[in-house]
This record gives sequence, structure tokens and C-alpha cells, in this order.
Amino acid sequence: MTVSPASAFDLDMMRIALRVAARGLGNTAPNPAVGAVIANETTGEVIARGWTQPGGRPHAETEAIRRAGTRARGQTLYVTLEPCAHFGKTPPCADAIVAAGLKRVVVGTRDPDPRTAGEGIAKLRAAGINITENVIEPEARWTTLGHILRVTQKRPFVTVKIATDADGHIAPGDGTAPRWVTGPEARASGHMLRARADAILIGAGTLRADNPDLTCRLPGLTHRSPIRVILAGSSPLDPTAKLVTTAAKIPVLVLRAGAALPSDRDLAATGAEIIALPDQSIATALEALAARGVTRLLVEGGPTVWRSFAGSGLVDEVSLFMAGPPHAEKAAFALQLYASALTLHKTDCRPVGTDTMWCLRRTQP
Repeated sequence: MTVSPASAFDLDMMRIALRVAARGLGNTAPNPAVGAVIANETTGEVIARGWTQPGGRPHAETEAIRRAGTRARGQTLYVTLEPCAHFGKTPPCADAIVAAGLKRVVVGTRDPDPRTAGEGIAKLRAAGINITENVIEPEARWTTLGHILRVTQKRPFVTVKIATDADGHIAPGDGTAPRWVTGPEARASGHMLRARADAILIGAGTLRADNPDLTCRLPGLTHRSPIRVILAGSSPLDPTAKLVTTAAKIPVLVLRAGAALPSDRDLAATGAEIIALPDQSIATALEALAARGVTRLLVEGGPTVWRSFAGSGLVDEVSLFMAGPPHAEKAAFALQLYASALTLHKTDCRPVGTDTMWCLRRTQP
């Protein structure tokens, strides 16, 4: 078995692969968003790049090979996730790599999917291809975490988005529309989170208070609006709500715990799908979404939903938008108010217009 250590060039190419993988976030479910680069290690030329295409196919590796053509032979492939080894709707990527004549493959992280789980790398090694694994593995795993969690824990990757005023408080809607506490740049950043999610979730209270659309309204990305999910519990919902009446255009899932309500017939008539759950736990709701192919969930909602998700411990990331310049103490107050059950560490803090975006990840136990 031939194993070579990662070089500085390997690191540079894997960083490119990770950047192109991000293009597919929110657009490839139920498949993972993967990035691939074919490069000439001798000359330093990037020959081709590929990423998982909309709907999950073609996969990143085969897309990069297609773009490279015959120039792929004898070169090195950098890929953020282990190439698949199973026949699905397309042949295994591992077979395509062998057929393309690539001499070396550098992998970011292994795929826990039992249909691959090391078999992709084993196929490549059996064909005499040089393999280097775990290159920038933490970032590769983070990019692919929605897929990994769906396979290993039967739940999607969960981001909770919180928006507050400069003091850490929210401004409830008046039943017709949200009340904005941050500026247009911060709201645009929030819409980018929507574009990178497979589904977006609110509770029945937010539906009543804000009557939101929950669409992505960024120019050029309106087609990236995620599935809209209402965590309804046993609450009746208004079938004339904006979100519900557009269910025929952008899917709506209503997670209903307990017996169906008479008003559910009106919801279903709009095109909304009613999903019956055995209980109101967050874990049950997430398992139902994962079963429908959701790998990345954005939770917007309001304080009740935020606290419920935080209390479940099934939150991976918090995006906190606060009005005004950065203020660590007020950000800590907001997190204590809405997500005190989580132990978080800051990964980023950046200005967005006149406001501030804090990015925090859950500290793994």
C-alpha cells in the first residue's frame, strides 16, 4: 500500500476543493456537497474543478473528470469526501477515477455511508492508485457534516439563526410581517443562509406573529429557496398564511404531533404536506426531516423554538445577528437568553453593514 504525506501543494488544492464544495450547500440533498480538483503536481496547474451538481448528480469527481477529459490521465485528484463505491443512479465514482487513469487521490474525510465507508478508498488502492487521507480533515468534515449526521444520527445538520436588537432582544411581528431589528446587509446574509439550507423551520407562533414567506430573495438565488417547515405540534394553522398559500410553488412540510386537526384538510388542499409525528420532541422532528432527505436545516423561528432546539442538544451552529457594532457582553447576554443550554465557541465575528454577525459552533462533548 502506497501512502504519501500531504504537501503544501496538497493543502492549497484541498482548500480550493473545499471552496467549490460550498457551492453545492443547500442544493444537492440528499447527496452531500463535495468538491473536487484535478491538478498537475509537477507544473502546479489546476486542470479542472468539479462540485456536486443540483439535485446531487453528477458527483463532484465525475464532473471534474468530464471537464478535464483526457488531461486527467496521470494527474492527481483532490476530493473533499471519499469517492463513493456503490452503484446507485450512477456508477461508483471510484470506478470512474480508475478508468480516467488518475495516479493519485487526496481525500479530505472518509464517508460513513455503509455503502462506501472505506470501500471507495480500498477500490482505488486495489487499482494501484496512491492515496493520501485526512487532508484538512476538520474543514472537510464540517462541510460534509449534514450528510455525516444524516447517516450516523438520522438527523440533519442544524443551524439556529437568531436576530436581535443591540441589547439582545427581539421585536415580535404584528401578525402581518416581521419587524426588522437589523439592516439590509444583515438580512441579505440571512438569506444566504437560506440558500445554503435544504430546509428552513419555524414554529406555529412565528407563523402567526410574522406571517413570513421564508424564501430566498437574493438576486440570482431565488431558485435556492429551501423547503419550508412548520413545527406545528398540536396547534391549528391558518391556511391563508403566505407561506401556506405558496406551497404549490415551494414545498411546505407541517410537522404535526398527535391527532390531525380539521384545518389540516385545508392545509393539504394548498399543497402542504402534513407529517404525523408520534411526539413533539425535536429529535423526532429531525429524524422525520432526515428521512425525507434533508441534510441541512436552518432554524429561524423565535425564542420558544430556539430554546427547544438548544435544550435538545441537537444544534451544531448558531448564527447570531445583532444590531450595531460588536459588543461581546451583549452577545453573551443574547446567547444566555435564547441558547443557554448550549456550550458554544466563537468561530467568527464580522460586520455586516452597520450590524454584526457572530458565528458559533457547539462544543463537542
